[in-house]
Amino acid sequence: MKNINNLKHDFFSLTPSSILDCIDDVLKIEDPNARTSGRALALNSLENRVYDIELEDDFSVVAKFYRPGRWTEDQIYEEHSFLFQLDEKEIPVVCPFTFSGESVFKTPEGILFSLFPKVKGRLLDELDTEQLKTMGRYLARIHNIGEMHPFKFRLKMNADSWGKEPLQYLNKTGVLGEYEKRYNFLAHSLIEMAQDFFTKTTSISLHGDCHLGNCLWEAQSPYFIDFDDCVLGPSVQDLWMISRGRGEESEKERDCILSGYEVFRAFDRSQLKAIELLRNLRVLYYSAWIAKRWDDPAFELAFPTFKSPRYWEEEIQCFQEALTYYENS
Repeated sequence: MKNINNLKHDFFSLTPSSILDCIDDVLKIEDPNARTSGRALALNSLENRVYDIELEDDFSVVAKFYRPGRWTEDQIYEEHSFLFQLDEKEIPVVCPFTFSGESVFKTPEGILFSLFPKVKGRLLDELDTEQLKTMGRYLARIHNIGEMHPFKFRLKMNADSWGKEPLQYLNKTGVLGEYEKRYNFLAHSLIEMAQDFFTKTTSISLHGDCHLGNCLWEAQSPYFIDFDDCVLGPSVQDLWMISRGRGEESEKERDCILSGYEVFRAFDRSQLKAIELLRNLRVLYYSAWIAKRWDDPAFELAFPTFKSPRYWEEEIQCFQEALTYYENS
């Protein structure tokens, strides 16, 4: 079996030809005559390699090749199982295709991949009152199912996985430089407050990354996409990412979301106070995520300021503002 470094090399070196060959092999499991047309369009994704693949019958699929070392096969299957459970309850999600009952496949090198239907829709930068209520109703239904089917293999959001471990990684890489002492002081304060929140809060299966970029709209109906970061965590995690701002306008938007949410599920509004903690733990987690991916040629191009003083000064300012806002709320 190849080690993770060799698999990463193969992942970075995926070619249109090798991608199409793998998909052809999967299609033939159920239809010997099915094959791709030769058209493969790379889609915008840093974490995985995602492609719009055209088949010979003019039907298109989306192929996702998972970054080696991030998720285990069990974790990916658990994500897919969650999607099938949601789809069964008529919640608009995009489920992977199955071939002979399987939804996860391997390239000859051992890279995991799956095929999904191509869903059309619009990305919206902001939602009106009715759309916010609609999102709330669907999130409540997703959370009702997530509560009944808690993940066994996916990650759990807590102060360690979303705070201490990312901070340790940043310290180990030395990327913080002269900002290490100040950054650590503020990050530890956030982590300590978050620890108290997570200890007192029930975790359920969530989308985990439910921002507006992961929701396609057709008329007034949404499609929830990209459950790659689904996780065990507090229900407020999915709510705050739809309305990510701070202040009176964001509070009104969250009230709209909750007016829809509470039609189907009770919500502990005391969780809203933790939004600043969760927002800034995400900032910390995201920075460690970039640092872990720095061997990927795409990341230095995507984040050119990552190792600059400005980047860390801005994060320190975010942490300071969050702590002040949280303590005064």
